[in-house]
Amino acid sequence: MAELDVEVVSQDRAVWSGAAKAIRGRTIEGDIGILPGHTPVLALLAEGELMIEPTSGSPVTANIDGGFFSVDSDRVTIVADDAEVTSG
Repeated sequence: MAELDVEVVSQDRAVWSGAAKAIRGRTIEGDIGILPGHTPVLALLAEGELMIEPTSGSPVTANIDGGFFSVDSDRVTIVADDAEVTSG
């Protein structure tokens, strides 16, 4: 089964990292979902929720206060201005 290698960081700390099946977030242009095999993308994040579905365990929700994310070769890097995990 394909998976995403995810890393979420804020300005001052690592927030979450691990393997995931899917990610949903909000960009300045609208909502986006990322699954394994997604084409490369670089986008600006809007304030809102980031949902991560890990390969094991319960879903992770984080509140994001802007930033950006990049996707390339099933590696997702999310750099947030501020981020806090609220569940998971």
